Amino acid sequence: MRVLLVEDEVRLAELLAQSLREEGHEVNVCHDGKVAAEQAERVPYDVIVLDWALPSMDGLEVLRRLRARGLHTPVLLLSARGTVGERVQALRMGADDYVVKPVALDELSARVEALHRRASGQERVVELAGVRIDHRARSVIGASGTESFSAREYAVLSLLLDRLGDVVTRSELLSQVWGAAFDGSPNVVDVYVGYVRAKLQAVAATALVLETVRGVGYRLREARSSERARDTLPGEASATRGKRGK
Repeated sequence: MRVLLVEDEVRLAELLAQSLREEGHEVNVCHDGKVAAEQAERVPYDVIVLDWALPSMDGLEVLRRLRARGLHTPVLLLSARGTVGERVQALRMGADDYVVKPVALDELSARVEALHRRASGQERVVELAGVRIDHRARSVIGASGTESFSAREYAVLSLLLDRLGDVVTRSELLSQVWGAAFDGSPNVVDVYVGYVRAKLQAVAATALVLETVRGVGYRLREARSSERARDTLPGEASATRGKRGK
């Protein structure tokens, strides 16, 4: 997810940005209201975290400008102001959520992710190939139980789900999950795909196959009937053969 964080307190901005990055999001930081408005019009952000009190143009004016120009990017407004009247004013101006400072880091991340889910039309729980996927809880429920995913693992899974049946290259995973500014080893993609594959296998999600396309990337697809039959447990296969022999 690509986030624009607009906060004029430099140390607070870096703290909030680092927290969001650790959750797997790409974050651009801006300290000035007018610059932020121009940047938000140029770059297709998924969510904007916007402080109310900003130099050159305050948060409400930034919000008014963006909405007037038809930009519907979800906006979470941050402010030290917390009266009911101020919250109502911000929401009526077009803010999608409002958080009073100081904000807990995990709450900020949760609210940003919730705004993104609502904007992208994701249902809370979907079922695919007999596997239940809970977007809010970042978990997958299969025949053998439930596995929870970290934000980064779930970002990998979500991208593969969005492209179900298609090959997703390593470079696509790296840029969309870790961000263009990531300067670590590209092998991190293979490590996290391994985590996702292991968790799908742990819940016996055999109807979903996460395969490596050598030299290119990865593909998540629904298993063919022959593969599902091959993955039948030995005890179940024996029982089936026994019934057929009777």
